[in-house]
Amino acid sequence: MACTTILVGKDASYDGSTIIARNEDSANGEFCPKRFIVVKPDEQPRHYKSVLSHVEVDLPGEPLQYTAVPNADLKEGIWGEAGVNEANVAMSATETLTTNERVLGADPFVELTPAKGKESEDGYEPEVPGGIGEEDFLTLVLPYVKTAREGVARLGALLEQYGTYEMNGVAFSDVDEIWWLETVGGHHWIAKRVPDEAYVTMPNQLGIDEFDLDDALGNQEEHMCSADLGEFIERNHLDLAVENVTPFNPRDAFGSHSDSDHVYNTPRAWYMQRFLNPYDEQWDGQDADHQPTSDDIPWARQPDRKITIEDVKYVLSSHYQGTPYDPYGKLGDQHSRHMFRPIGINRQSQLSVMQIRPYRPQVNRAVQWIAYGSNPFNTLVPFFPNVDSTPKYLEDTTTRVTSENFYWENRIIAALCDASFADTANAVERYQEKTGGMGHRMVAATDEQIDRLVEGVVDEFDAEDEIGDVQPMEPDEIIEAVRNGEAREVLAAANETMAAQLKEETDKLLDSVLYTTSMNMKNGFHMSDF
Repeated sequence: MACTTILVGKDASYDGSTIIARNEDSANGEFCPKRFIVVKPDEQPRHYKSVLSHVEVDLPGEPLQYTAVPNADLKEGIWGEAGVNEANVAMSATETLTTNERVLGADPFVELTPAKGKESEDGYEPEVPGGIGEEDFLTLVLPYVKTAREGVARLGALLEQYGTYEMNGVAFSDVDEIWWLETVGGHHWIAKRVPDEAYVTMPNQLGIDEFDLDDALGNQEEHMCSADLGEFIERNHLDLAVENVTPFNPRDAFGSHSDSDHVYNTPRAWYMQRFLNPYDEQWDGQDADHQPTSDDIPWARQPDRKITIEDVKYVLSSHYQGTPYDPYGKLGDQHSRHMFRPIGINRQSQLSVMQIRPYRPQVNRAVQWIAYGSNPFNTLVPFFPNVDSTPKYLEDTTTRVTSENFYWENRIIAALCDASFADTANAVERYQEKTGGMGHRMVAATDEQIDRLVEGVVDEFDAEDEIGDVQPMEPDEIIEAVRNGEAREVLAAANETMAAQLKEETDKLLDSVLYTTSMNMKNGFHMSDF
């Protein structure tokens, strides 16, 4: 999918949380209705078959419960995309990446080969299944891992065994670490731990620009990779460094620097970092340190200030505000305003922001913030993932257009607001601010309820504490703590309250923007009949 990702290390976030977030954008000309669900262990398949590639995978027998944001229409498979499991491990999959001909020549994609002829006739060639891809990743990995690092290892093993038919980037997080995995060709992969003090921006382009192969093939403290990656690079002459330097640059070796990247990908990284590091360098003009078309925009950097949930939402909703490239702006001209692909685009399906909070008990430390539809016109609100069910307003999406669920209501609002952007902008901004504030209040109030239920866990949180975790536990202990039935009821009730308030405010916004856009219709006439 044509997506955009931001990852925020725990020392770069406003509250010490690890934060991973990604827009799921559908292909051009397509719109993909989404649902927010809980997948219970007895609902998880034990034998999995991909709809797109027909690959079949036997799965372990004891999956964890997890959340997902699957397609409402399963004709192309599940596409679970984003979720948190009972071990408080989050996963976001996937960011479609670019590659180059040298990589594909060395390790081709594993694509479905249809059967030829009829089985009973001479010359028949049976079907050859393809590899695994975005359709499959969350379902195959998230229910079976208890740390972010385990997520990397499991997905890496699956890639080596089954291969993939596309280039993908995948994020994993727990309370301590964020890892980013990038596939390389059909069977190879690299993964790097996000520095605690940094954030990462990822458009649809292979991003890692420094990689320690010795660490990845040795202690794996900050880097991991497929077992034969060193030989693969050397055998296929993929290292493009002029001098024998360390670290190795995967972006040069495995990625792309095409003309289309400079229209579709690099401008998004440029704008996100321009917003989060406004004082670090000169971003605009001919003397800018980085231009929208620069190929060397860093994969990770330390922000000028701590990053909030609202910052994440802003950059993932952006359309180059304050620059000549804003399609809704007044700077530049008609050419510049449509020069680059916006981050907040019309065909956004959903945004999930997974926050793992070290200052909360295990049972309620995970929060999954959700937005549906085109980000400039929607709102991001929190839900607790460690529950037994999700609110119908977010879960009951179908392919039928209706204002009775969050996905379609947001789609309708976006189409109306786009047509009357200036006239509806204030109403949208007030809606976003009000619902965002309601979300933070809901989380705080629910935290207080959990504190009364789980007494003695939360002392005053010290952000400078070396451990920085009010309830450090081994993974199996986390799972046991999260399976607190009474706490789950509290969290589920909070989610329902949030959904009810959200629907009320979204209904009000729909009413407002429908009126405004109706008044701007070209067939209006100011002389009344009476």
